[in-house]
Amino acid sequence: MKKYDSTKIKNIAIAGQAGSGKTSLTEALLYKSGATDRLGKITDGNTVSDYTPDEIKRKCSVYTSLSSLETGEFKVNLLDTPGMFDYEGEAVEGIAASGCVLITVSGKSGVRVGTHKAYDLAKKMGKPTMFVVTKLDDDNANFNNVLTQLKAEFGPTVCPVVVPVIADRKIVSYVNLIEMKAYKYEDGKAVETDMPTADVSEKMGYRIDGLIEAVSEAVAETDEALFEKFFSGEAFTQKELTDGIHSGMNSGIITPVTCVSSTDLSGVDMLLKEIDLLLPPPSEKDAMIGETADGEAVEVSCVESDPMSAFVFKTVADPFVGKMSYIKVFSGKLTPNKEVVNATTGSTEKVGKLVTLQGKKQIDVAEAGCGDIVVAMKMNVNTNDTICDSARVVKFAPMTFPKPCYKMAVRAKKQGDESKISAAMTRLMEEDLTIDYKLDPSTNEMILSTLGGLHLDSVVGRLAGTFGVEVETSVPKISYRETIRKKVKVQGRHKKQSGGHGQYGDVWIEFEPCVSDDLVFEEKVFGGAVPKNFFPAVEKGLQESVKKGVLAGFPVVGLKAILVDGSYHPVDSSEMAFKMAASIAYKEGMRQAEPVLLEPIGSLSVFVPDDNTGDMMGELNKRRGRVLGMNPAEKKGMTEIVAEVPMAEMADFTLLLRQMTQGQGVFTFEKARYEPLPANLVADVIAKNAVAD
Repeated sequence: MKKYDSTKIKNIAIAGQAGSGKTSLTEALLYKSGATDRLGKITDGNTVSDYTPDEIKRKCSVYTSLSSLETGEFKVNLLDTPGMFDYEGEAVEGIAASGCVLITVSGKSGVRVGTHKAYDLAKKMGKPTMFVVTKLDDDNANFNNVLTQLKAEFGPTVCPVVVPVIADRKIVSYVNLIEMKAYKYEDGKAVETDMPTADVSEKMGYRIDGLIEAVSEAVAETDEALFEKFFSGEAFTQKELTDGIHSGMNSGIITPVTCVSSTDLSGVDMLLKEIDLLLPPPSEKDAMIGETADGEAVEVSCVESDPMSAFVFKTVADPFVGKMSYIKVFSGKLTPNKEVVNATTGSTEKVGKLVTLQGKKQIDVAEAGCGDIVVAMKMNVNTNDTICDSARVVKFAPMTFPKPCYKMAVRAKKQGDESKISAAMTRLMEEDLTIDYKLDPSTNEMILSTLGGLHLDSVVGRLAGTFGVEVETSVPKISYRETIRKKVKVQGRHKKQSGGHGQYGDVWIEFEPCVSDDLVFEEKVFGGAVPKNFFPAVEKGLQESVKKGVLAGFPVVGLKAILVDGSYHPVDSSEMAFKMAASIAYKEGMRQAEPVLLEPIGSLSVFVPDDNTGDMMGELNKRRGRVLGMNPAEKKGMTEIVAEVPMAEMADFTLLLRQMTQGQGVFTFEKARYEPLPANLVADVIAKNAVAD
């Protein structure tokens, strides 16, 4: 592949609802441009971008893949992103590295939640967008309905540039509203044909001249001179339309709509033409704001003569070839063996071998100029790192990923594999920043947090298939606590005679409730009833005892112990004897002091569509939650519900929220405090968790 400068590169993320045709569109673009010599199919498991065992098995994208094609004067890097909500982190990486986002919308099912998510993510990152209506060969596809839906849900920025002409529920031609020409497909090739007559366009549900007027009106909004020309009634030239839409995409006021059938490839050549004409190259949209070592903001433009700066937007932990770092070059050029500064860590790194990818196929490259995307092999860098020339050290802002909220306990199937799991998870967490894996100190369980059930299955599958370690998952244990409700005074006496020196320790201890997570120990002994040198032994005996309560063996909190009296034997008393006496006093005191179980309560903030607020309130009540308030969210049509909910009731909340809101809902949930467990639930918890003395 020849070298391209930054004005001749297009970086495109393909995003949208799962099942809307992203991978099929990627395959069609690669095949139609000549980048591949066959048209792969998802059902056959032979597409360029879905090549991992997990993707072939699931028949959907799990990872963002990189491929490229050449069309006209341009090199186009395609980033095929997953549409499943469980793999949202991959979509974040793909869109962040792109210069424009093609959002696929099924001509059959129309606008879905994934359409909005992709659009919102693109706009949040300031990326131009284009809608591509797919699957038009389906008998149930209806382009007119989808176009109407797009305009209704995304506003006046929606601007059709290619529309189908339909007769008897079949597409007979496509009209390019910029060229003012119609094309039909014969043997897979576009042939110019007559523009549809007024009666034909009326039957389709829209008038071609009305759509042309709408395109002209959208273009008029991009420039004052064009607005005056439009207002005077003059028609725009093809170049004015192209430049106007191009400018409107850059400023975010125009979102073009085109359409294709990835099966018979109709419309794909026109989409390639629109990619050439309308989508911005990095030289226009890739000026980045970075931060110097002194914390000052600096603008980094896409200029090859400037010092090199680049951003690691994705990492792959490949067990065969090692770490693969996906890099977007923002200025200068990146070459193998170059010494670079990792501005994120401050260390100096050496650039490894550089390759470009065609799915899983690696192609060596001698250098990567600014605006291009390349993969560096075996570099000691991670996702979100900035690498740069020492002549200008600059750091770019990291990408923001959704937080993992679906938690499961993980343990090895085979004893002794724990270290293998930790090493494998370290590699996977470098690759996927939406995974968390850490020890819960309150239950001593290893907790794996992901974005959902499918995400969890993929991680478990990777552990087995890639790293050769099998694990079992289970619902995490709840870290209950025990405490007391009243003050008591008890004796603990340990006396044992077994030949030679005996064992004797005698203490009187007052136990009372207090506000503390740790044991509070005091001594108020008068007259030397217990020698001072035995006080630490008494405290140690109590500290060890509070690790297990008397109800179900949970740690005890909110306990104050005061040593007030006791007795000793000048020969038989020892530290061990007083430690045992304190333990006996603890067990008796806990039984008399009305012990209770405490359960952890979490603070919940959940965002749901307005239509789902009633259902969510009812669900939280079922889960013993207390709703504290409701607030309008920043995003239109969404409401925030703030509540407190027992953590024991939240194991499946991630899955329920996704099902209830079709993936629109998001939440945060953090442990807040402990409260007494309702009496009707105590027996069940004790039965499940009782630990023998």
